[in-house]
Amino acid sequence: MDPDLDQLRALAAAVEHGSLDAAARVLHVTPSAVSQRLRSLEAATGQVLLVRSRPARATPAGEALVRAARQVDLLLADAAREVAPAGARPVLPLAVNADSLATWVLPALASIADDVLVDVRREDQTRTGTLLRDGTVVAAVTTEARPVAGCRVTPLGAMRYRPVAAPALAARWFPDGVSPPALADAPAVVFDRADDLQHAYLRRRRVDGTPPAHYVPSSADFLTAVLLGMGWGMLPDLQAGRHLGSGALVELDPAGAVDVRLHWQRWALRTPALDALTDAVLAAARRELRPVRP
Repeated sequence: MDPDLDQLRALAAAVEHGSLDAAARVLHVTPSAVSQRLRSLEAATGQVLLVRSRPARATPAGEALVRAARQVDLLLADAAREVAPAGARPVLPLAVNADSLATWVLPALASIADDVLVDVRREDQTRTGTLLRDGTVVAAVTTEARPVAGCRVTPLGAMRYRPVAAPALAARWFPDGVSPPALADAPAVVFDRADDLQHAYLRRRRVDGTPPAHYVPSSADFLTAVLLGMGWGMLPDLQAGRHLGSGALVELDPAGAVDVRLHWQRWALRTPALDALTDAVLAAARRELRPVRP
């Protein structure tokens, strides 16, 4: 197999933008040219690489070639930067969970912003590995400790979450302290329907049923909702610490803290831009996250 770079780029663009027409607009060619490149690539590999659905998606074999296309483009962007230092900066797509993005990751990205452009995909830390597998991102903050194929993994540390609430809500719903009956009735704030932190805490407290919940899918707004007394929630120390110190929030259950271990997964490919991104993220994690034993 000796795929042409234009063919690889046609496949990657169709997957990223969802259709052959959209890929053609991005690549500045006709849709028929994109279709011809894809047919030639599939003929060369002897496999179907793209499911022509809405949106278009790569087959498992296609995902491997999408990763290859993006790796080649990253290498070329770094090479161009070395040849012409004033040229365009390489673009690095990465996946980060909302709480990390709202607390410790952005300062790390800001430290390399003069040399690298980032394309951040906000995704739950339990699902970021999927974006690595299909080649959508070059690196991710994830809970997956097992390396994704073609990637290297480095432990980052842990974010500690605590069940907290506004004082008025705590006084109303937990006058005698936290108990399973009180937790079954008290309203909670939940990030989205994939967020299991609150429900995992309730299971540990042996709470039956599903308590009433407000869904607030924004890290900053989630904090605001808890501060406003809409419900109790599991907040990371990095976000809730100063509010606990000021008395704007109270900790409901000191024994209920949960550590979420995070890892950095990145393509095994070595490029200056990806190495700089990794160094910045690892340095920020050492400063901000809780160390954990292997």
